[in-house]
Amino acid sequence: MLMLAGTFLVSPITSPAVASTASAYDSISVEQTTLLNGEPLVLTSNLKEGVTGVTGHIFIAASPKKVWDVLTDYNNHKNYIPKIIDSGLISDDGVEAVMFQTGKTKIFFFQKTVYIKAKTRGEYLKHLYFQQIAGDCKVYHGEWILEEYRHGEGTFLTYKSEVKPDFFAPQFVVNFVQKHDFPSILSAMKKRAESSSNPVPN
Repeated sequence: MLMLAGTFLVSPITSPAVASTASAYDSISVEQTTLLNGEPLVLTSNLKEGVTGVTGHIFIAASPKKVWDVLTDYNNHKNYIPKIIDSGLISDDGVEAVMFQTGKTKIFFFQKTVYIKAKTRGEYLKHLYFQQIAGDCKVYHGEWILEEYRHGEGTFLTYKSEVKPDFFAPQFVVNFVQKHDFPSILSAMKKRAESSSNPVPN
């Protein structure tokens, strides 16, 4: 992809195991009913000053704990997330973590490698907040939201970000890349979390 946002899974800090306080949904929306069929949903919007808003949704048939474990598997994202060629944890003081990811995309004749270094904070099993502190974007921040479904039978995972590259990329191209690349990223996370063999991060 030409631009990141979707391509970079920004990883949250690892928190100590505590009981989930996420709400269990007994009734769900039309959108959530659609997501239960397994397909990801990705939307983009044009914001002010060339910033692109990205929202992604997917249903994962795994508990919030398993989804959290996948999101925090920073050292292994490069092994199973499409287009991420390197990733890892730089530091973690128990409150805030710093991590990095490098991704590569190709659109038409244009190929770009994008590096992101981000700080992250998490509300365990509920929200994962992230913001670039160095890298190839003028603007890159957002959050992951985990919503428990039927007492651990599944998780509705939502991604929200605002992004603007620090290199020339028309906004319509950034929108195209997000819509093209991000569904495969969400699907890879779903597959990993639903697999009984996915490892718990160290």
